[in-house]
Amino acid sequence: MNSVNVSRRRFLQSSAVAGGGMVVGFMLNSCSGSPAPLPFTKTEGGWTPNAFLQVLPDNTVRFYTARAEMGQGVTTGLSTLIGEELDVNPLDMDIRLAGVHEEYVNPAFGMQGTGGSSSIRAHYMQLRQVGANTRALILEAASRDLGVPASSLITHNGFVLNGESRHPYADFIATAQTLSIETDAPLKPASEFKYIGQDTLRVDAIAKATGTAQFGIDVDVPGMHYAVVVRPPVSRAKAQSVNFASAMSMPGVTEIFEISTGVSVVAESFWQAKQAAAKIDVQWESMPLEAVSTETLRRDYAAALDAGDGVEGPSEGDISAAMQSASITHQADYWAPLLSHSPMEPMNAVVRIEGDEADVWTGIQFPTAVPGLVSSVANIPAENVRFHQTYLGGGFGRRGTLSHVVEAAQIAKATGKTIQLVWTREDDVRNGPFRPASLMRIKAGVDDAGNLTAWDASRAGGNISPDTFRGLLPALFPRIGEGVVEGVANLSEWYFEKFVADESSIEGLFEDYDQPNTRVTHMTVDHELPLTFWRSVGHSYTAFAKESMIDELAQAAGMDEVSFRLQNTQHSPRLHNVIQVAGERMANMSVPAGHHLGFAAHHSFRTDVAEIAEVSVAKGKIRVHKVTCVLDCGQAVNPDIVRSQMEGGVIYGLTAALYGGLNLEDGAIKESNFHDYPMLRMNESPDIEVVVIDSGTKPTGVGEPGLPPIAPAVANAVYKATGQRLRSLPLQLA
Repeated sequence: MNSVNVSRRRFLQSSAVAGGGMVVGFMLNSCSGSPAPLPFTKTEGGWTPNAFLQVLPDNTVRFYTARAEMGQGVTTGLSTLIGEELDVNPLDMDIRLAGVHEEYVNPAFGMQGTGGSSSIRAHYMQLRQVGANTRALILEAASRDLGVPASSLITHNGFVLNGESRHPYADFIATAQTLSIETDAPLKPASEFKYIGQDTLRVDAIAKATGTAQFGIDVDVPGMHYAVVVRPPVSRAKAQSVNFASAMSMPGVTEIFEISTGVSVVAESFWQAKQAAAKIDVQWESMPLEAVSTETLRRDYAAALDAGDGVEGPSEGDISAAMQSASITHQADYWAPLLSHSPMEPMNAVVRIEGDEADVWTGIQFPTAVPGLVSSVANIPAENVRFHQTYLGGGFGRRGTLSHVVEAAQIAKATGKTIQLVWTREDDVRNGPFRPASLMRIKAGVDDAGNLTAWDASRAGGNISPDTFRGLLPALFPRIGEGVVEGVANLSEWYFEKFVADESSIEGLFEDYDQPNTRVTHMTVDHELPLTFWRSVGHSYTAFAKESMIDELAQAAGMDEVSFRLQNTQHSPRLHNVIQVAGERMANMSVPAGHHLGFAAHHSFRTDVAEIAEVSVAKGKIRVHKVTCVLDCGQAVNPDIVRSQMEGGVIYGLTAALYGGLNLEDGAIKESNFHDYPMLRMNESPDIEVVVIDSGTKPTGVGEPGLPPIAPAVANAVYKATGQRLRSLPLQLA
């Protein structure tokens, strides 16, 4: 047994602020399964732990979670891991959203952040171990206080049971503080799970149902002023002249001035700021992007694919020889447009700067960047920036970017006021950052037996990683200066264009099937549009190309779509099994006349998903009636949340498949709000059945893997219904 001495001081350092009781610190970024206790760091306003569990004197168990809750149920999932081993019902816990600290690193990213469907997978063993270690410590303390062997004691929902007597965990805090905490206490076998694997209510359900959950846009700080920014219609353009005389005289307006991204309007209310912003006349500098339209993007991407001068990604075997020997070869191009994330809560941040200290309130996916960004703007030490995480009203990758925090900090610094900056819906849709557009070309070969022998895939478009790197540099190195940031960011763009295929650009384009000869090429075509991660990242468009091509190959080989997939996934047993289970369900489905079934399967974020779309086409309109989703995500910590995430992924992906598409005209986005960038309505939403396969393995991702298969499943069904192969998104019949 390994143990670490935990002194009374270490346990009680945060008692004045946190309510006293026992505090167990642990490392979330520990590489082992035994998170080590940590000391605490003093910051202004109280003692802030790195990451900790508390047992308060009233027997409240408080868990601080470092992962952002954006509707995906992470607070429920992570508290379930703690509660299972600590023997406390997660619904009885007090769960708080944590601030920024280096020990809150997500092992999946190497920094503090939430995304990539990584939270449960990354912390499954760690947080269980924290719960087990804490329970073992309490039992040892109880054994000494009660004068009985620890082996004679049991626990139940925050209480130690000694025969007929029942004692709250809090009764044993004083003794526990004098003991050494075990760092590798035994974990429960799955057969003894009480909470993991069960459908339970969400820990945030009541707060969200009653309106007491605080989102960023709910923050109200005394003396707060509101700001909006007048932004250029063409990305990155700077103001050449500004006429704001009439706006400045409007009620409630206090300041109007230029910042790095446009013209800031500050007022006593959001509505006053928004109304004044509409009165400002700005002349913007001319940008090369003004010559770009949606047609330009597609034409330039096609030219790059035709030229074939790209960066080679994964390559295996002899693709030329394999193509020559194949009995069937087939080639097609697939298009995916620019997309907006459009979370329901618009982007917002509250920043207060007082002297050499600052506070930031917002709901974001990567809080690790906040201190550095605010430090660089306000010229204060990063350690003096306090971050207050809130709930996120949707993320989808959009809240992984922090330009709104930078803007709010610039305005707060210039005015000396506490500022709440709010992006309007039009700001968000027109200014991005966006999911990149992509043109993908796949040529494949199949032998006489229906075996996939060659796969030559190319993708042309912009890269996500350089833009992400550009945004993070000031946060990581707040003192290096704008010129250095720009130079390093440009070097990153050059590197991905000339030497290395950005993994985010090609992921999912080639991995799932057994082809022995593979070549992947990436052609970077950068029009300087702001780009970022979008739900399921590269998989959001590569799955459409890959699974459409697989269906086309199955047809060319004279095989049904399920048999062809099964024959060519022998080396991917979990995906093979998901396809088989979904295929059996599809074979037993009976659909009304005029309805057709389309099939697609995809592996992403370590999870395997197959989806069946039941589709009809009438008067040129595609209607999806039902989606059956079969997945293997390993251990489902909360099956109800897994089902919810699959349903959400299907709806989000179906919205993009049927409606999603931003169009450029003279370098500017034409769409502006939900009237011309529509979401799927309730009356259009299909019935969704989710089948969760329990493979007995550790958890894998669920927030994103439900999205990639839906567009190709619908497109494949439309082909059966109409004979038309739709190779462009959004899906529109000729």
